[in-house]
Amino acid sequence: MDKVTSERIQKLHPLIREEVKQIIKECDKALTGRAKVRITQGLRSFEEQEKLYAIGRITSGKKVTNAKAGQSIHNYGLAVDICLIIDGKTASWDTAKDWDNDQVADWYECVKIFAQHGWDWGGNWKTFKDLPHFEKKKIPAPKGSIKTSWRILIKLPKDQENYVIF
Repeated sequence: MDKVTSERIQKLHPLIREEVKQIIKECDKALTGRAKVRITQGLRSFEEQEKLYAIGRITSGKKVTNAKAGQSIHNYGLAVDICLIIDGKTASWDTAKDWDNDQVADWYECVKIFAQHGWDWGGNWKTFKDLPHFEKKKIPAPKGSIKTSWRILIKLPKDQENYVIF
């Protein structure tokens, strides 16, 4: 796991950090060729979210999100975006390339591993597909699991470090 990914994992919600480390290790083990996984985005502040939401609406560019501040699972440290790093230096979002020549696109090897850990992939969304995006579907809580819907998360109390309390 590279330094950038490791640093981004440390900013995720404490309840999922170890799981994300494990997922990245499993992805990197499955990818036996030139590609390794990098987390390009993890925790995102409400302010950062508002700036992204403004793109294509208030500022120039193509829309990159439909989520306002508080409506992205990134805002709670429960989502990651990834890319593949080729030969340790070049970022790729190519979902079809099979860098390790095992007859399965490297991206989909990672999609499968995230799914095995109970993560939702933005590539499965009906509208506004977000291929680099993965989010934790449910978080174990004392009274059963909590679905990671922003409508639920926005109402939960936060700890001293601003992470939601489950």
